[in-house]
Amino acid sequence: MENPEHLKADLLAQVEAAATLQALEDVRVAALGKKGAITAQMKTLGGLDPEARKAMGQALNAVKDAVAEAIDTKKAAMADAELDAKLLAERVDVTLPVRPEREGQLHPISRTIEEVVAILGEMGFEVHEGPEIEDDWYNFTALNIPEDHPARQEHDTFYLPGHGAKGRKVLRTHTSPVQIRTMLKTKPPLRIIAPGRTYRCDYDATHSPMFHQVEGLVIDKAVHMGHLKGCLIDFCRAYFGVDDLPVRFRPSYFPFTEPSAEVDIGCSREGGEFKIGHGDSWLEILGCGMVNPKVLENCGIDPAEYQGFAFGVGVERIAMLKYGIPDLRTFYESDLRWLRHYGFSALDVPSMVGGLNP
Repeated sequence: MENPEHLKADLLAQVEAAATLQALEDVRVAALGKKGAITAQMKTLGGLDPEARKAMGQALNAVKDAVAEAIDTKKAAMADAELDAKLLAERVDVTLPVRPEREGQLHPISRTIEEVVAILGEMGFEVHEGPEIEDDWYNFTALNIPEDHPARQEHDTFYLPGHGAKGRKVLRTHTSPVQIRTMLKTKPPLRIIAPGRTYRCDYDATHSPMFHQVEGLVIDKAVHMGHLKGCLIDFCRAYFGVDDLPVRFRPSYFPFTEPSAEVDIGCSREGGEFKIGHGDSWLEILGCGMVNPKVLENCGIDPAEYQGFAFGVGVERIAMLKYGIPDLRTFYESDLRWLRHYGFSALDVPSMVGGLNP
């Protein structure tokens, strides 16, 4: 049997010489494992007399404890050193400035709706909303649109399977159904606008299957065409930021208004450059008219007592004109480069005067 003190010195020397955690684990197994040096010495105790067995057992247990303590101490020191080295290698300089992050941009459609709502809101209009999936009656019939009108054909309108209480289901082709629902629920006088998404079967550089409109409606006892003209002239001049913007009204036809008109604004196209304002040309931007008495009757309003005017403007159209966007389809391509170029800061506040406040 080996001298316990010599065994202890030898094993402690191996612990001290271990340079890695794996080497230290090998020493532990060689000393304390089932086939280790101390275990082997323990197995020889049975051949000794009782007194010698007791003394030798105590000595081997002391060696075992000393070696185990030395291994634990060395292991903790090596783990600390490894952690310190890792922290040093992965050190972060907290004094460095943070990585720059791009600010979000407000989409031109959202921005334009905000502008239109701000301008008309200062004129006393309230915002009303309605469902995008409508009944045929709200979308067409109540607006005096006849059964054989092109807008009611399958190639122009998205129809859905099934019928509602008021006819076939349809993706609304304009926000006019909001006007109908409001007139059915609320007694005049009314002064509302209805911004929202609309849908039609069309797709090219100036049309999209989904687009946005803002429609306005005024119903009262003494409303006349002069009020309509004054309202839209002020709106056009405020939105485009041109105080003396030329605005003209051309006779037109819409089933839901009588008389009806197209609204044109003055512009110039000299040298191939388009400019809004005074010039020798005109550009149509929206439609309007006095509410047809049949529409009032369909909504339970007496046309002998009340009359009103309505108008509708395409959001994408006036956004393209104001911000020089050449193709309507780019509004929906989710191109961040495009949005960074045409987008707006969320801190800009729209107002009636001048359209935008920096």
